[in-house]
Order: sequence, then structure tokens, then C-alpha cells
Amino acid sequence: MAIELKVPTLPESVADATIAKWYKQPGDTVERDENLLDLETDKVMLEVPAPYSGVIESIAEEEGAVVTSGQVLALLKERSDNAAALVQSTSTPEVVASSLEHALELSPAVRRLVSEHNVDVNLLEGTGKNGRILKEDVMKVMETSRQASSQASRASSAMPAASVSVTGERMDQRVPMSRLRAKVAERLVEVQHTAAILTTFNEVDMLPVMSLRKKYKDEFEKKHAVRLGFMSFFVKAVINALQTFPAVNASIDESDIIYHGYQDIGIAVGSPRGLVVPIIRNAERCSMAEIEKSIADFGVRAQSGKLAIEEMTGGTFTISNAGKFGSMMSTPIINPPQSAILGMHNIVERAVVVNGEIVIRPMMYLALSYDHRIIDGVDAVSFLMMIKQLIEDPARLLLDI
Repeated sequence: MAIELKVPTLPESVADATIAKWYKQPGDTVERDENLLDLETDKVMLEVPAPYSGVIESIAEEEGAVVTSGQVLALLKERSDNAAALVQSTSTPEVVASSLEHALELSPAVRRLVSEHNVDVNLLEGTGKNGRILKEDVMKVMETSRQASSQASRASSAMPAASVSVTGERMDQRVPMSRLRAKVAERLVEVQHTAAILTTFNEVDMLPVMSLRKKYKDEFEKKHAVRLGFMSFFVKAVINALQTFPAVNASIDESDIIYHGYQDIGIAVGSPRGLVVPIIRNAERCSMAEIEKSIADFGVRAQSGKLAIEEMTGGTFTISNAGKFGSMMSTPIINPPQSAILGMHNIVERAVVVNGEIVIRPMMYLALSYDHRIIDGVDAVSFLMMIKQLIEDPARLLLDI
């Protein structure tokens, strides 16, 4: 009996999705929980797993199609003989047994990797617990195969080339813009046209925070199982400043101003698909260890496309750290409907005057872009000044002064 594979229910903030890639075709066998296709929204990439083991009977929508919640994607037919379907009918009994044994040991992620790259499971040697095959084992086999192919390619390139010259050839490549990139472009242009954006700058001496971090980082990591970074200090400083200047934590809804009684802090994170901004909910209730764990988790899952839509929806204020890419100064763009964003930059040793003397200090430029419709210049400058004071004297974060 065949059942319909449908688009999962999308959040209210997501109207539709685009089929980015099918990993199976009609006639292919699938395992329960194996990812069948990726759906791209303007926020995240969603995986659609198989509800049970079976065979793809037909595909209703091809790659590139725009689909909505509940729309039929394919028909799946339950497999009558799961064991036989794992291998080709021409396999010998020994190969069948071996392939079946390996396949049943594979996790959905490993099965997907094996399927995508046509890796022979008999070549895999498990290094996990009880000989379980890990993703790294598959990657090792793939790398060995890649090196062999590369050597063959180099040998082939030593042969006399065709008489076609490519010297000076100019080429263009046209590719469709991803949903995420298109949505980011739309929102950034929109906020530039609708908000009165100004940016104020300041600089902060990072020596006090760096000294504190150096003194306690090993103890911190040992106790909390996460590294102590600079971001948690800035998140804590931002929370204090937002509570002092509530307009910076507010947003505009038509003719109303909404003052949020909580601090949901967005942390801009790079991903293969572009910049994403997952949210630390109720950050004012989080310890520095909890903040660092959230940020580390966001970074890992952003790279693998595992962030959920709900984790990137909302937020009352955003922090963007362009400094890790080497940026000295920039004017960050507000993430609507928020009214302000803090930009952190590279830490560089510079000559500064302290108590009448020229000294070398690790300095960072800070930038606050804000919507002048609801945030006055004096509040913006004072907000950024408070962050500077808290970072340069981190004991204030503990004493709440």
C-alpha cells in the first residue's frame, strides 16, 4: 500500500518552501528516518525523512518546485522484503549478508552519506563503539577514493591536450539565488527604505576582559564544559544596557511602539547558506556558561543546517561579530523589526593614552546602528557608552552597577 509523503506543516511566518534537492528517485529503496529531500525556506533548510522503510513509487514535485504545507511530494510503497531490498539482486550470498549487516548498523546520517556518494559499505571499517560505523569512517573511504581519482586525473592531464585554446576566455555562471539569500536581501533593502538608520561608534579597551578570561578560562571550561569567550561578556553588557535604555530594546508596529519586557538576543552566525541569526531567549535569565553553550551550539548547527525556524524568529536586539573575519569597522544593518544592532570588530593592539601616558592596549571598535524614529541620539550614545564601561570594568557586571 502506498502512502502520500507530504510537506510538513510550516510555521506561520513561512508561506512556502522550495525543493532544493531530492536524494531519491522513483524505484529507489529508502530506510525509515532516512532523509529523502531538502526543503529550502527563506530561513532554514528542512529535511523530510521517510516515515518508514519502503520504495519511492513516484515523485509529484521536482527540484525547484515551490510547495506549501500539506502538499503531496511523493508516493511511498511499503517494502515487502526489507532485507532483499538492501542489496542488488545480482549480489552473491556472502555480499548480501555483509551488506545487510553493515547497512543495519548505519545511522540515518551515515546511510545518507553512503547513498549520496555511492560508497561500498564493504569497504567501511567501523571505529565507533562495538565497531559501529561513524561518519568519519565514510569520509576516510571517500578521501582515499578522491586521492586515487586525483592521481588518475593528473596522469590523464599529462597526455597531449586538444587543440582548443582557453587562454583569455571570459565566462559567466548564472545560478538562482537561494531562498535565504533572497530573503536577506529583501529585508535589508526594506529596512534601509523604511527606517531612519544612524550609526554611532566608540572604542573599548579589551585588556580587563582578556585578563579576566585568561585567569579563569581553564577553571570555567573544566566546570561548565564550554570555552569562555568574549561574546558572553558582551551579551551580559548588552542586557544591562537594554534594561537601562528600554527604547533600544523596542520595536515599531505601525503607529505603536512595543517595549519588550525581556531580552531575546540574536547572535549573527555564518553558515554555508549565508548569515543566520539564532536567538538566545530570555537571555537576561542565562548565566555566562549558558550563553556560551548556546552560542557554541548555534555555530555547530548553523554549519550543518540543523537550526530550526523557530530559533531564528523574533529577537529584540542583535549582536554581530565581524571582527572574527578581520573587520576593523563597519556599519551593521538592523535586523527588522528590531530597532538596533551592535557590531563588534577586530581586536588590535594600538597606542592609546591612559592616565596621561601612551600605552599599548588591545582595542576594539564598536558600532551601534539604530532606528532614529524611536531611539534618540543621546540614548544611542549613552547605550554604547554603558557597554564600553561594563567591558572595561567587568566587575560592574557582577555588581549590577
